[in-house]
Formats: sequence, C-alpha cells, structure tokens
Amino acid sequence: MQLGFVGTGVMGAAIAKNLMAAGHQMTVYNRTKSKTDALVAAGATWAATPALVAAKSDVVFTMVGFPKDVEQVYFGDDGIFSGLKAGKIVVDMTTSQPKLAVKIADYAKQHGFQALDAPVSGGDIGAKNATLTVMVGGDEATYQAVLPLFKIMGHQVNHFGAAGTGQHAKMANQIMIAGTMTGLTEMLLYTKAAGLEPQTVLETLSSGGAENWSMDNYVPRILKDDYTPGFFARHFLKDLRIALTEADAMGLDLVATAQAKRLYEVMVDVKGLGDQGTQGLINIY
Repeated sequence: MQLGFVGTGVMGAAIAKNLMAAGHQMTVYNRTKSKTDALVAAGATWAATPALVAAKSDVVFTMVGFPKDVEQVYFGDDGIFSGLKAGKIVVDMTTSQPKLAVKIADYAKQHGFQALDAPVSGGDIGAKNATLTVMVGGDEATYQAVLPLFKIMGHQVNHFGAAGTGQHAKMANQIMIAGTMTGLTEMLLYTKAAGLEPQTVLETLSSGGAENWSMDNYVPRILKDDYTPGFFARHFLKDLRIALTEADAMGLDLVATAQAKRLYEVMVDVKGLGDQGTQGLINIY
C-alpha cells in the first residue's frame, strides 16, 4: 500500500519505519527535513509539502506537535487536504483537541475523504518495538480498513466511536499518566531522603502493587541522569491543558491533574526544560 507520514519525530519516524518493514511504500514530510533522512535512506520518498505526500498516498498518517500544527498540515495552503484524492484516508495520530478531530472528520466527509483520530500511548519505546496502544475515533468502516496498519504499530488497538472519541480516550490516558509521573518523582525523592538504594527500591516496587509502566521505563533513565525525551515535557503539558479544558467543559474538577499541570508548567514555562522527557520533572524539585 502507498502510505504517507507527516511528522517524523521521535515516535513518528519509528512508526513509519515499522510500516515500511511490513512491506508498505512510504512518502514522508517533516518541517526539519533531516529528521526524514534515515527513512529516506531505508527506501522512503521525500516530499516537499504535506500536499505532495497526500497526492501520492492511499493513507496519510500525521503526528505533529500541537493543535496549531495539525491545523496547518491539514488546512494550510500546502496542506494535506489540498493534495488528497477522493476516497483516500487520513489518520491523525497527534494527541490533540477532540473538537479539531471532529473538524477534520467533517471536512473529510464533505469532500469525499475519510478521517480517523488515532492518538497512541507507549512513548518512544512502544513506537520502536511496535507495542503502542492505539485509541481510535471515527467511522467504523474506515477503522476496519486501517486496522491492519494499526496492528503493525501496536499491540492494543481500540475503536471508541465517532470522531474525537480517540482523543478523549487519550485524555483519559494522560490523566492517569499525570499521577504516575508525580508519584514516581516523589517516590525517588523519598527514597533518597531515607537513604535507600534506588535500584533495589525500583526492583521491589516493580514486583508489587506500585508497579506501573512509567516507573518501569522512566526511573532507570532518571537513575542514569538521562532526560532525553521519549515524550517531550512540553507536549505532555499541552496534553494536560487539553484534558483539563475538556474536563471543565464536562463540569469536572480534576484536582490532582491540575496540580500535575502546575508542576509541568514550572518545568516547561519557568525552568525552560520543555525539551526534556517527562521524567525531567524531578529536576524542578
């Protein structure tokens, strides 16, 4: 199948690579062209604009940073919708606003295209190892058409309903992760203050009720002073802001999530550490 990928950052490049390894042809675009070099070297075709990616593809995947970036790659002058052919499919894997997913789906339907929102969880490790969790919103028939591709990139794929529901599922995911990230950070601070050996504590907690994905994957990095991003802190802050906006619209007061957002605001907006991974939260304590 002729596939396109717009946004080949840490996770996007790994997902595109796995799709190529499964035998699909790939056309790629990224604002920083050098981030596509490895994919091009592996056989992908570079395109100078998202529109040109769309023109060559049966299914176009997007994974960019912020909602404004999603708007640009779809609706901009050289955006996907200006090059997409009737009957083709777009899949936005960016964690973004549910209302924007609905806007994309409505535009697609009006112009003879098909659209899904399909944010993922699992970070750089999940993208590399094809063990992502994929949360999908959109038309059932379109979901079934793309499902074989989702199964190449992830081990858990779920369809939640109409456009935007994939994004709502991802917000639930990020709310949960907000708690695990603050928990693992303060657990490490307590461990140090109590004079315990951190690796032994990690091994112990990982075999009991405190076990969780964030701790298992990020504490080893922290112990090595490795704050490279499996997932950028600035992107996580964006997600928490979206989650809290959606929660407010539903009349929910998510106190713990709001506190996590404030901590990440200190990390990103005050300390300027937004390009670190989410595990860099410990650097503001």
